[in-house]
Amino acid sequence: MKAVEFQGLEVQYGDMPALRDASGSFETAAMTAIVGPNGAGKSTLLKAALGLIPSTGRVAFFGKPLAEMRARVAYVPQRASVDWDFPVRVIDVVVQGLYRELGLLGRLRLSHRRRALDCLERVGMADYASRQIGALSGGQQQRVFLARALAQNADLYLLDEPFAGVDAATESAIIAVLKSLRDQGRSVVAVHHDLATVPAYFDRVLLLNRHVQAEGPVAETFTPEALARLYGGLLPQLS
Repeated sequence: MKAVEFQGLEVQYGDMPALRDASGSFETAAMTAIVGPNGAGKSTLLKAALGLIPSTGRVAFFGKPLAEMRARVAYVPQRASVDWDFPVRVIDVVVQGLYRELGLLGRLRLSHRRRALDCLERVGMADYASRQIGALSGGQQQRVFLARALAQNADLYLLDEPFAGVDAATESAIIAVLKSLRDQGRSVVAVHHDLATVPAYFDRVLLLNRHVQAEGPVAETFTPEALARLYGGLLPQLS
């Protein structure tokens, strides 16, 4: 069963189509990169699938509607979309990942705090548990949001540009955690811009430019010819 399947997904921003009849899928127990030029609809695809923006088309998570599968799906948004001035501690951000278990009026128990600290430990941020989230660096903030997703203990992790604006140490730490999730049979999908690291980081790739041009194993799909078509012949320099 596919982790995600979407058919005929369309999103319109005013007169501009952000997605046009986008159809494709993401495999289970795999790490998949969504790759495409700026304005290709990569972030829009994730948001539309999650019902965060208006769209038309059909989306299934593990063969069922999102409403039935929300507990199995974790989402890490772009860091730039978050209000980092909100006065909240790092540990409180991670505890938010337990909201489905706690409920709106649920009591936070010591076991919940321990789980949150364990998730922070996995991303190397346990020593920052009592810090204000806004006082952290960009890379540290990204690690904390990954820890929040880990607290959900989901089967599918959707990440929107998880490596944008982070340092090399943070990128290495994040990719190690994501690969460990994959090795546990979880599914990881990430919007990714650095073409040079796609073969090292991901198993599969989805090529998107408002509609899906191809999806499959990196070795078969991430070819110079396919990338040239994707970027209209203006292939970014691989470094």
